[in-house]
Amino acid sequence: MLQTRPHWSAVELGDRLGITERTVRRDVTRLRDLGYPVVADAGRTGGYELGRGGALPPLLLSDDESVAVAMGLRAAANGGVAGYEEAAVAALAKLEQMLPATVRERVLALNAATVLTRTSGEPAIDPDVLLMLAQACRRAERIRFRYRDGSGNLTERRVEPYGLVNAERRWYLVARDLDRQAWRTFRLDRMSEQALTGHRFVRVEDPDVGAMVSEGIAHTPYPWQAKVVLDTDLATALAEVPRTVGTVTVEGDEVVLRFGANEVDWLARYIAGLPFPAEVRSPPELRTALRALGQRLQQSNRARPRRATP
Repeated sequence: MLQTRPHWSAVELGDRLGITERTVRRDVTRLRDLGYPVVADAGRTGGYELGRGGALPPLLLSDDESVAVAMGLRAAANGGVAGYEEAAVAALAKLEQMLPATVRERVLALNAATVLTRTSGEPAIDPDVLLMLAQACRRAERIRFRYRDGSGNLTERRVEPYGLVNAERRWYLVARDLDRQAWRTFRLDRMSEQALTGHRFVRVEDPDVGAMVSEGIAHTPYPWQAKVVLDTDLATALAEVPRTVGTVTVEGDEVVLRFGANEVDWLARYIAGLPFPAEVRSPPELRTALRALGQRLQQSNRARPRRATP
């Protein structure tokens, strides 16, 4: 409103916005804290106008929100969604120019002290596909696509999309499969020929899409499935083991971890990295892998006699 005309009285602002003059004064103070040059006339019935440099975009973010947005843009600039790196860098540059001096210093200091890395083998997602799926979720519009599962089988899918989830460095779509009448999670890097159908649907449920993806990853039918008893309490185990790794439950008086992997050696390495003792109940091959891992570690750290110098 301050950008639409040169001067507003406090009464006019209050009437137009349906707020009290006290709230007007508080909002003006907040605008100033955000770096907007709002000039006030003296007196109780005085008004407000934008000072020099007042033609700023209406970006109303708190200091902490500004820092969070800046760091999110920096992470996007580091990669993860193909084609967004340059756009994220440009947006970050514009944001830093608009930030108040004190917030800008915090962002620049955080950027200088933070190093972000990205594994080269991570699948990148076409941003147009990601935005199209996000639009379908928001508008409750059915989509169709082709999907290749982990075994290489290619199928046609018609789904009602509910949400997108980024987990374990991958993007997933949570949707209701119309042909199978069941909830499914789909990896975006395995989808192709995605298209909006133009048919809307009514959301009959509000599922926890994040939990569905985590549980789906943990319960993938891996060739190696393990049952491990953890020598700790349930709360500590739940805090240590992500839901994407496996499920932690109480069975009788024992805290049990059930999880799987494509390789038994990976299971052994994960158990070895736990900060509390663990007893393998199954499979027996995992116990063998753990013993072999222990022997390798002992050999690697065994003191070797120094060679005598001539």
